[in-house]
Amino acid sequence: MTVQQTRRILPVLAVAGLTATLLLTGCSLQERVCGSGRYPVKAVGNPDGGDCVADGQEPPEGWVRYPAGQVPEYVGDEWDRYWATVTVDKDGRMVSN
Repeated sequence: MTVQQTRRILPVLAVAGLTATLLLTGCSLQERVCGSGRYPVKAVGNPDGGDCVADGQEPPEGWVRYPAGQVPEYVGDEWDRYWATVTVDKDGRMVSN
């Protein structure tokens, strides 16, 4: 194999290796709503409001937890899109859709 052929094939091998690594390790290219050790919360009275709170801590005043099974995990996932259209009260109940 010539040097010129090697230079052409190296980028292809690098991309293939990166792809295989991502697939085999289960890495996702999706952005998580919250980082490790944090969970998402919903703003009271604001359909677009969201933040993250440290695990083990209660949401601060003006924020509520999402209902179990309806917590957004990734930016743009089903629940992230849904909750961006809903306003809740201080008890987490929907007040508008």
